Amino acid sequence: MIAVVDYGMGNLRSVQKAVEKVGFDSVLVDSPEGLEGVEKVVLPGVGAFRDAMQGLRDRGLIDPILRHIKEEKPFLGICLGLHVLFTESEEDGPCKGLGVIPGKVVKFRGNGLRIPHMGWNQVCFKKDVPITKGIPQDSYMYFVHSYYVCPDNPDEIAAVTEYGGEFPSAICKGNIFATQFHPEKSQANGLALIKNFAGG
Repeated sequence: MIAVVDYGMGNLRSVQKAVEKVGFDSVLVDSPEGLEGVEKVVLPGVGAFRDAMQGLRDRGLIDPILRHIKEEKPFLGICLGLHVLFTESEEDGPCKGLGVIPGKVVKFRGNGLRIPHMGWNQVCFKKDVPITKGIPQDSYMYFVHSYYVCPDNPDEIAAVTEYGGEFPSAICKGNIFATQFHPEKSQANGLALIKNFAGG
């Protein structure tokens, strides 16, 4: 069973449907009790960083999520679910995150860039990890975001994408894999990533 964390930040049902489409059972979880004994966790999300952290606090989900990660169980973060893993964000900030991955979340700036970065863009994988097995290099994935992550340790960058310069589009740290793009909206390649996570 795969737990999809509901902390009031949207896009949950599409993630759950994607997990089910690739042949695995999933459940929406909005309480600490719901995360007990779960082997794999997906933290999705669309919206603002500060609201996301407040939603996690209000539901008592921070400690169970941190415990799941500390126990080295598989964890997939998607978009805002990637951002909140970091130390802090400059969105409405600075605002403190979960601090699992040292670094900051910053906004796209300058050069006439359209913000948010929205639509299909290529992902160049920097690491050969099981969750990306069978996904071609430079595959197109679907993005919608105004902020991106800057990890203190560049070795944790699993993929990059070009938009007014190169930015990290996936992070890998131990049992954590987190994407800036939305695999649940990225058709066959995105579903392949979800299937690899669910079945790995």
